[in-house]
Amino acid sequence: MSGTPQFIWIDGELRPSSEGVVPFVNAGLHYGYSVFEGIRCYATDRGPAVFRLTEHVDRLLDSALVVGFRDLPYTRDQISTAIHQLIAANGFSSCYIRPLIYLDGAMSMVVDAGKPRLLIAVWEWKAFLGEQAKERGIRANISSFTRLHPNIMMTKAKVSGNYVGSILAKTESQRLGFDEAIMLDPSGYVAECTGENIFVVRNEVIYTVPRGSILEGITRDSLITLAGDLGYTVVEEQISRDQLYIADEVFVCGTAAEVIGLREIDFRTIGSGKTGPVTRKLQKAFDELTSGRHARSEQWFSLVPALDQATVKA
Repeated sequence: MSGTPQFIWIDGELRPSSEGVVPFVNAGLHYGYSVFEGIRCYATDRGPAVFRLTEHVDRLLDSALVVGFRDLPYTRDQISTAIHQLIAANGFSSCYIRPLIYLDGAMSMVVDAGKPRLLIAVWEWKAFLGEQAKERGIRANISSFTRLHPNIMMTKAKVSGNYVGSILAKTESQRLGFDEAIMLDPSGYVAECTGENIFVVRNEVIYTVPRGSILEGITRDSLITLAGDLGYTVVEEQISRDQLYIADEVFVCGTAAEVIGLREIDFRTIGSGKTGPVTRKLQKAFDELTSGRHARSEQWFSLVPALDQATVKA
């Protein structure tokens, strides 16, 4: 199986990847006016299965609603079916999935002057933060860039334009020799990383930041549930940057990153300086979950059906 996708979903049908192009003049490209999702398909004993597909598609549609799209031409079921068809057409047993709704036209910067278009791509993407990250943990720093204020931009929507700050923050961090950036909210409390939610462990209690100024991650929600299954208490409260330094463990999670420990923040060693025991238990539970071997796998997975060849454009 090749890692290069053969097909893309565009304008309501499967097409060769070479046809996955968009017009130059559109508000999505020029102004960042688009919303997207990051979803994973995992290989299981029962075949390829998409993790929490319904929740991801719902968040995509919620994001579209939040930024003001009207009269979207596709329903939740149609988008979910398109994702299944695209995975099957490309023959992937596991892959990353990127649906995106962008505003075509509307160079006048008025939403109603344009047309929403939906594209979906899939590709193989295994170790987002590097092959050794899961075992060793990663190094992070507090970014000089601040997470968006809710009155400046819609923080509950996964808007493409929101990620300019994330790109600036992560680029800054990597140029300084770190792996990832931690962004503070406008009040100076910990918000999230450039593409991951963050957790702190102290005295066997897991803490994470409130949902007010962050994107409410679906992996975050999954880990909170898994932590409860393992008997841990999870507390949502504001976290200051110095609380990170004195934590027993710090870990981050996201669709691309999955579950990764932080071994160092701002040149300060966190805990033992390697992935801690609570993080390891959650990594193990998440691995069991995404391989289809966990008690919750059945409720959170959507199996990819065989492809109907009639849906593929030659």
